[in-house]
This record gives sequence, structure tokens and C-alpha cells, in this order.
Amino acid sequence: MAGHSKFKNIMHRKGAQDARRAKKFARLTKELQVAVRGGVDPSSNSRLRSALAACRAVNMPKDNIERVIKKVETGQSSNLEEIRYEGFANSGIALIVDAVTDNRNRTAAEIRSSFTKYGGNLGETGSVSFMFNNIGQIIYNKNIKSDEDIFEIAIEVGAVDVNSDENNHEIITSLNQFNDVREKLEKLLGTPKQAQIIWQPENFVKVDDEKKAISILKLLGTLDNCEDVQGVYSNFDIDDEILNKINV
Repeated sequence: MAGHSKFKNIMHRKGAQDARRAKKFARLTKELQVAVRGGVDPSSNSRLRSALAACRAVNMPKDNIERVIKKVETGQSSNLEEIRYEGFANSGIALIVDAVTDNRNRTAAEIRSSFTKYGGNLGETGSVSFMFNNIGQIIYNKNIKSDEDIFEIAIEVGAVDVNSDENNHEIITSLNQFNDVREKLEKLLGTPKQAQIIWQPENFVKVDDEKKAISILKLLGTLDNCEDVQGVYSNFDIDDEILNKINV
């Protein structure tokens, strides 16, 4: 499924679900804190609308959401800063790491250390992002509609493309149309499994060496577990045969 990283599927399958849920809540809390700076009215703040939709998708309690917004309104929240890191894993695999932090030096040191440990290296701003497209991604469970029906509905409401596999329907939107398409789909299909802005690679790099695959997945896993990291995006393509043999 293009844009829906195999890495994420691996982490979902092998990770402890409670820990993953806690991590998701922590990331969404930070996203809310940043989004609310643009105003507390979702109708005039598209980023806040997106953040609230993401919170609903994972059933974040309403009290949690209201608490975060109130803290930002009253100036009690941390002084968070958004940072994007770009770099390479081995085999020329490109990586984009989005982070939100209250300590730039701490985060930079942790990200740099992770890259170095697994044979990667950080690059300059713009060294990798030109290989990716910043898009909207909306995911529904496979059983909600047939492939044909979901494609017809998605295109009708303004989506750019639809990719379906054995588990999910992935609906792709332009960055500008993300909220509009998501809201129309919610009215027709209900709350999606996931709705977010991602970095989708224009092309994928094949990795057919098991040792290199293990190193890449360990790097991505380490980055994904960093407290300040909001998202990790890559352009690797590892054969299912290799994925089934390794355990990272």
C-alpha cells in the first residue's frame, strides 16, 4: 500500500498495544498544543480540525482534549518547537523525522545518535524532502466498503487516489483538500481508522539484503520510540520474504 509504510505495519504487529496507544496519545497531545496556537475555533483553524479528527479516530477522551486546549489558552503549556530532520539510513534510504520538542539540543542529540548507531547520517534541510510529497492520508478498514465502492466515493468527494490491500483502504488527498475530503468521508462512512498528514515517497528503494534490512528497521524503530518524535517517513521497500525472516 503506497504511503502506508510496511514499517508501521511491523510495529503494530509486534509492539505492545497499550504502549503504542500511550505513545499515540502523547503525540496527539503535542499536536493539539501546537495546533491550538492558531486559534481555538476549529472552523477557522484547519490544523486544529485535523488534530481533533485524529484524536477522535483513536478515541482520546474528551476531557483530555479540553484539558490540553485550556492549558494552551491560559499559557500553561510547554514552549514547544517543531523541527524536521532529514537524512539517510544505509543503502541510500531516505528518512524524514518530524519532531515537537521543548528542548532542541536534547532532541537533536538523540536523533543524531540514533542515525550514527545504525550506520545512517543526518543531512541538511531539503536534502531528502524533495523525494517526498506532503499529502493527506485517510485509512478505513477493508470491510467498510468494496474496493470499487470506496474508490468511487473517495474520488467523488475530491480524493486524489485510493490504494486497497487485504486489510485497509488508503485514501490519498492533496494537502489543501485533506480536511474537506476527510469531513465528507466521515459523513458518508463514519470516523476513519486513521487520518493524518504524511510524507509519501515519490519512489521506493529496494532493499534485498537481510542485514541491511535489519539495520534500517532498527533505526526506524529507535527513531519512532524517541519521546519527541511525531512521525518517521521513509522510502524503503523490503521484500516480504525478508520481513518474514527477521525479528527486530
